[in-house]
Amino acid sequence: MKSVGALTFLAIVALVAGQNSYTGKYDNVDVDKILKNDRVLSNYIKCLLEQGPCTPEGRELKKTLPDALANGCEKCNPKQKDTSEKVIKHLVAKKAREWERLVKKYDPQGLYKIRYEQHLARLNPSAN
Repeated sequence: MKSVGALTFLAIVALVAGQNSYTGKYDNVDVDKILKNDRVLSNYIKCLLEQGPCTPEGRELKKTLPDALANGCEKCNPKQKDTSEKVIKHLVAKKAREWERLVKKYDPQGLYKIRYEQHLARLNPSAN
């Protein structure tokens, strides 16, 4: 498996931090549509890498991402966690170069990578 590093995108839909949970404001965003549109996905990635402008959602994601990584997405609701998994799998499988750049920025020491790989192992024990 490629460097399935970090929980970098585990917070993709947890866009605004709250006290005990992230807002559900963006839970109905059509993430599948974003993942299928290379231009839009690329713009989000550039935003996160500080290489391009951000939409309001992108700015909130960039602001929230460090907290979500630090707490293992504990403030994410089930929909946000499911969507985050989908995004991670897509990036690892289809946008590996961009994924590696995000990992380098948001998890340079590999701290979140270990946690995420343990999470995947618990979800798919037969894969090990």
